[in-house]
Amino acid sequence: MRDRATTSTVPGSEPTTTSARVDGHGDRGGRRPRSLRWRVVDIVVASVLAVAAGLVFTLWDLGYAPISAGLQLVLPGMQSLVGGVWLLAGVLVGIVVRKPGAALYGELVAATVEALMGNVWGPMTLESGLVQGLGAELVLAIFLYRSYRLPVVMLAGAVAGLALGFNDLVFYYAGYAPAFSITYVVCAVLSGAVVAGIGSWLLVRALARTGVLSGFAVGRELRADRGSSRRPSARSSRGRA
Repeated sequence: MRDRATTSTVPGSEPTTTSARVDGHGDRGGRRPRSLRWRVVDIVVASVLAVAAGLVFTLWDLGYAPISAGLQLVLPGMQSLVGGVWLLAGVLVGIVVRKPGAALYGELVAATVEALMGNVWGPMTLESGLVQGLGAELVLAIFLYRSYRLPVVMLAGAVAGLALGFNDLVFYYAGYAPAFSITYVVCAVLSGAVVAGIGSWLLVRALARTGVLSGFAVGRELRADRGSSRRPSARSSRGRA
């Protein structure tokens, strides 16, 4: 669709034209208005990323048990450190699409794929995906879907981990000792912040470098960073006096 343009004239100055295009992602400097409406490309990319994450979840379902058992021997409750992998989808989709509901959508779709592929938790996988997705979504909503810097992304992963920890205590570890419960929740939060938070942030930047996210804000931000780093220095290159 063609961009709309409005022309304004200020006395004593030349007419100026401003674009009213809204593409759903705000560039740095406020050059483009932001829209929180989902585009078709948002749905497609969010779905592809979520399905891929769901397949990763399925593989992790098959391989996490020995690691979890080893961690539990070190300190009971420490096994929740493996949980960050199951939080990747919500944070990943949330920081790529940057629209309301993106984190929740990503985690739910990934959980659905995981459940359909088959695991020991069955339909409860969807309940976990819902709770964990809401955790990440809450943080992004608090920041009004405007800030996606690393600390915010880590916080989204941490709150998703917090949701995972309490959810598991209710359904799988009810009645365990307080020391176990505290350790389990703290380790889940740490895993969410590091694995889902930092991990998703690095993965998104890696994807953006390939150009596949050029239609999204994160792709434009990376190009802007590259452009600013290539600009010649304003300092003079004179030799020694």
